[in-house]
Amino acid sequence: MDLLENKVTVITGAASGIGLATAEVFAEDGAKVVMADIAEDKLEKEAGRLGQEYIITDLSTQKDCRKLADFALDKYKKVDVLINIAGIQTVSPIEDFPEDKWRFMIDLMLTAPFLLTKYVWPSMKEQGWGRIIHLNSVHGLVASEFKSAYISAKHGLGGLTKTTALEGGPYGITVNSICPAYVRTPLVDNQIADQAKTHGISEDEVIEKIMLVKASVKKLIEPRMIGDVAKFLCSDAAAHISGSMFTIDGGWTAN
Repeated sequence: MDLLENKVTVITGAASGIGLATAEVFAEDGAKVVMADIAEDKLEKEAGRLGQEYIITDLSTQKDCRKLADFALDKYKKVDVLINIAGIQTVSPIEDFPEDKWRFMIDLMLTAPFLLTKYVWPSMKEQGWGRIIHLNSVHGLVASEFKSAYISAKHGLGGLTKTTALEGGPYGITVNSICPAYVRTPLVDNQIADQAKTHGISEDEVIEKIMLVKASVKKLIEPRMIGDVAKFLCSDAAAHISGSMFTIDGGWTAN
């Protein structure tokens, strides 16, 4: 029997990048995946390819967070694993940062994980087992300029991780953050272009002089690596890993 056989797993941001790679890892191992994203055409195509359920959601709203949780609970009567991956990035000096963009990013990357955790918590508590995994970032541990909303959301997500890990321990629920450095995704491709414009350098120089300058491993991380780590955090070997900021940064924070 596969590790994830019949584990009901909700994955946000599942239409592309890390979310899609994680959905692939979990589906291959027998999980019943509920894929959520706002990108309707991409999500429908990829969920069909994987033979998994999907739901179109705007997770910056409380209504759609509730809708996602209810969809999974109504269909499967439980949620075993919640993986919060949905997110965006905006690169801008603080004085130019749009206030509406700040609110949107905090809602999507901090409030939505809180709400989804809250909504699936009773199911996990009742069955005495649950795994909640947040896609955090190395920027949940350290800061870089021009990313005020992203870094604020990710630092807040670390606090949510630790607090809920303390609350979940007595009920067999573990909560962890995965904190990667730069992963080769469409989101990072957009960041490369934005950073090139902001700093007035080429895109190759962004990768070399900004993204990988603090890492000892001079390669972007592949999305599937994150999915494999998420799978490990659902295993028996990880049963005592909770409240961790699980770092995959090529040595960045060793400096």
